[in-house]
Amino acid sequence: MKRSEQDVVITGIGIVTCLGVGKDAHIAALTGGTAPVPPVETEKFAPYPVHPLPEIDWSQQIAKKGDQRQMENWQRLGVFAAGLALDDSGFKDNAEAVGSMDMIVAAGGGERDVNVDSLIVDEGLKRNDRAHLLNEKLTTELRPTLFLAQLSNLMAGNISIVHKVTGSSRTFMGEEGAGISAVETAVARIKAGQSTHTLVGGAFSAERIDIMLLIEAIQGHSRGGWKPFWSRDPADGGGMMLGSVGAFLVLESRAHAEARGAKIYAVIDDIQGDRGSREEGKLEARLSRLVESARSVPADDLVIFSGSTGFHALAAREKAALEAALPGAPLRAFGGLSGHGVEAQFPLGLAFAALALSEGASVPPFDAAHEAPMAKPARHALVTTVGHVRGEGIALLSADA
Repeated sequence: MKRSEQDVVITGIGIVTCLGVGKDAHIAALTGGTAPVPPVETEKFAPYPVHPLPEIDWSQQIAKKGDQRQMENWQRLGVFAAGLALDDSGFKDNAEAVGSMDMIVAAGGGERDVNVDSLIVDEGLKRNDRAHLLNEKLTTELRPTLFLAQLSNLMAGNISIVHKVTGSSRTFMGEEGAGISAVETAVARIKAGQSTHTLVGGAFSAERIDIMLLIEAIQGHSRGGWKPFWSRDPADGGGMMLGSVGAFLVLESRAHAEARGAKIYAVIDDIQGDRGSREEGKLEARLSRLVESARSVPADDLVIFSGSTGFHALAAREKAALEAALPGAPLRAFGGLSGHGVEAQFPLGLAFAALALSEGASVPPFDAAHEAPMAKPARHALVTTVGHVRGEGIALLSADA
């Protein structure tokens, strides 16, 4: 594809999953002869398996203990991953550059006070005046700071405080769609000349009772032990395995990146998001339209990183639609390694794809029974995310040359 100064390029990657902290652990998963069996926590939330956080020394990116204490895990994870991306891009110690850097964050709600929730449910079993009970407990049991901790834009606020990123700031909320919109907006602003360098990404803390209950309410969890993504059996539950994820990217215009001699991991050639009904083939029609820009790429020069949820029927529909639209292109469901990261899923997919392209990786099948091996390293990567309830997005990346 023809290059221009307004190309949007990825110059920094901050990534944390169950596979480890930073790029190296994830490059190893993308370049090894076989995909690793990822760490899975099967006891803490039994019968639901979860891909847990790795061991993290928070002080590597959040120096002040006071800053660490006042954040919840999803905020710590986001601030930490953002710091990794800034380090990787070479911006971290450039006060002028981070001071003018824009920021777009995909975030969910803050963590709940599970003890108070449990108290209200227990008391509600003993009393009939439940409306009065709820008001009573909300005014006497919740600590005032909890209301602040629930604010979704606190992740962006803490990134500003800790890493001094003080350009414009936007926070998107809305599950997988938030991650899609965050990256799509960052790319559009850079292409339009409204921004030169942007920090974009999100984080998701899966190891939470309240999140477990939300997915259980729609019977979405996989149960028992870990199985490769496409090999999960409907007899073992809904198919989703959540994962704690932090994924941030530094995006720049090509002109801005080249002027400072930055390493370019990949170029974002196309990015689109959409949402709508999934009935009567409408999901398949949208996916077919969204991936139109990838049709011109030879199948042996393209790898697809699917951010599929794991829900059996939804995953099967996505897989069939991609195989029909892009026949022969090898498919890799990265959620089988990291777990599903909801708001962070789309930025995580871009991080995996950019690392694969930069390394010239022949990415091993993540589920050997259902994913074909790559004949050679691909120079293009398509990243998809299909939200567990709504929202679809794609990004087409290419190696820089």
